[in-house]
Amino acid sequence: VPPPTSPRSHCARRTTFPRGHCGEASEPLARQNGGGGAGLRWGLAPGVAALAPWVPVVGLEIHAQISSNSKLFSGSQVQFAAPPNSLVSFFDASLPGTLPVLNRRCVEAAVMTGLALNCSINKKSLFDRKHYFYADLPAGYQITQQRVPIAVNGSLSYSLCIDNKMSQMVTKTVRIKQIQLEQDSGKSLHDDSRSQTLVDLNRAGVGLMEVVMEPDMCCGEEAAAAVRELQLILQTLGSSQAIMAEGQLRVDANVSVHHPGEPYGVRTEVKNINSIRFLAKAIDYEIQRQIEELENGGTILNETRAFDSKLGCTVPMRDKEGMQDYRFMPEPNLPPLILYDTKSLPANVNHQQVVNIDWIHERLPDLPSAKRAKLVELYGILPEHSFTLVNEDGLTEFFENVLKQTQMKPKKVIGWILNDLLSYLKQHSCTVKESPVSSVLLADLLNLLEKKEISASAAKQVFEELWKGEGKTPLEIVKEKQLQLIEDREELEQICQAVIDEHEKEVMAIKAGNQKIVNKLIGLVQRATQGRSNPVLVKQILEKKLSE
Repeated sequence: VPPPTSPRSHCARRTTFPRGHCGEASEPLARQNGGGGAGLRWGLAPGVAALAPWVPVVGLEIHAQISSNSKLFSGSQVQFAAPPNSLVSFFDASLPGTLPVLNRRCVEAAVMTGLALNCSINKKSLFDRKHYFYADLPAGYQITQQRVPIAVNGSLSYSLCIDNKMSQMVTKTVRIKQIQLEQDSGKSLHDDSRSQTLVDLNRAGVGLMEVVMEPDMCCGEEAAAAVRELQLILQTLGSSQAIMAEGQLRVDANVSVHHPGEPYGVRTEVKNINSIRFLAKAIDYEIQRQIEELENGGTILNETRAFDSKLGCTVPMRDKEGMQDYRFMPEPNLPPLILYDTKSLPANVNHQQVVNIDWIHERLPDLPSAKRAKLVELYGILPEHSFTLVNEDGLTEFFENVLKQTQMKPKKVIGWILNDLLSYLKQHSCTVKESPVSSVLLADLLNLLEKKEISASAAKQVFEELWKGEGKTPLEIVKEKQLQLIEDREELEQICQAVIDEHEKEVMAIKAGNQKIVNKLIGLVQRATQGRSNPVLVKQILEKKLSE
């Protein structure tokens, strides 16, 4: 696999990489030697000559919990935050004589995900035992798909902005090596104060899809963008809720650095990252740590590390287990998993007993990329605006609900959604569903603005009042605060004349040819009327008076 081009990175915001973009066709991470070079010094001792630049390489292994009512091989219910050990079958507890029964829903979810990620679906896949000892794994092995997984050779396209500018976006692609079905383990809770470990087996046996991404990324921001796109796809398909806060999407990042033209370096694996923001930070920290270690004469260990979100760094956990440590072997209690397409489907077969790949493919919903394209085509909004609408959970539905109830054009509505609603949501750490301003209230407010019953500045004041969630309608707030536009032209002319009389210097500049200062006078009139004047009408009155 050729090394990825140019890690000269927009990731510079997180690490000390040189400025630019990860995917640009440019030189790898350069380092200054004395006064030369475009990069930054990586902690070299004085007098030590800089070596060749570094190329970071990042691959991901993502575990997504399948959205299913029961576990992968047992009938136990799947429920988050249930009382400890309340959802454990005999099979989950690995009692002698219990046998696995494959969950059809989990198979269909994996096929659906594979198709959405452009994978080839294996009509015959196999299950294996992966042996390791841990208290929360009662059987002493995990059932997985090491040799022949359910899906292989796919790809995921994702977009990210350059230098935080939404108007400058680039689309990249990461290859998907495979998707495999496997069991989750239980949960160990370590109580240091009592020197004991508590084991909860509720999660043991829950169905997972492991999505293995090839090392086609070169920084934390690329990895974060790829995982966010995958999360959106899983949620759109319904194959996983992918809620990271509930452990339904966990990411392991494999990170290494090497010189251009040389083999990949020794990699470390940063395990169980449960936040997209932490994923970017962990990868960028690990890249910088490895470069500094190598430049100071050290070596990189093939080890497993964890990300400490409080300290913002990775810490060692254990040496990396080799393939032989797991003693993979075929699962003797499960036959090969056979899937069909329309051509290979046997005659007179019970459709409830088989999984038809073509049937699933025909029923795939619109994926996030298709949704973005439709929004641009339907409403004439910018591609970067469609990206924000789709990426923020529930925002597309909110936007379209507002459009159904207002006469305002989509391009104006999108401004209110992105500039006002979204900024308030982020400021108060709220989701779209938690917004005190509903789509109905925002539509009512925009209708008042569109009918020219209030000014834009007054509308901002109304929005601020709506955010307080006191149950008032926009019209009630307008009346209560007396924010209606002043319709009396004579009154407006008097206010405009007063502003002209109080600002002789500005008036002289306008008469001397500097028309831009008219906007200042309009602003002063707006202030005097507390945003209740129509700027277009005010401009007409001012221009008429100034020409007299």
